[in-house]
Amino acid sequence: MNVGVAHSEVNPNTRVMNSRGMWLTYALGVGMLHIVLLSIPFFSVPVAWTLTNVIHNLGMYVFLHAVKGTPFETPDQGKARLLTHWEQLDYGVQFTSSRKFFTISPIILYFLTSFYTKYDPTHFIVNTASLLTVLIPKLPQLHGVRIFGINKY
Repeated sequence: MNVGVAHSEVNPNTRVMNSRGMWLTYALGVGMLHIVLLSIPFFSVPVAWTLTNVIHNLGMYVFLHAVKGTPFETPDQGKARLLTHWEQLDYGVQFTSSRKFFTISPIILYFLTSFYTKYDPTHFIVNTASLLTVLIPKLPQLHGVRIFGINKY
């Protein structure tokens, strides 16, 4: 065991999503959220699925696309301070396995939600809008782009 040995990453925030068990923990967290929402007696099944989707996408948007910087002190002279977690992920390399997983997972949840809500128009519009809010910032063309200067600093 290497106690007190420094890591070799300049920015550990870039590799945290590749760590062992992260994808399983993420899927179990979404599953637990859904079970908790299903256990609330006055939520119907379609409402529980829509809430699961919306809460998941809101959390994903905040933690991956809105919060900037890193919780670690990095020797990169503050370069990571201006980047969101998504932009730091895998050093900004596009189409890695982590990026593909975190792009596909909201799409799969959207398909499940649409199926279990029986494509009800109200739920469908809410879920589609929620999906678009997390998919559009993941596009490679929007890497580092701040629309209307939002989240610039």
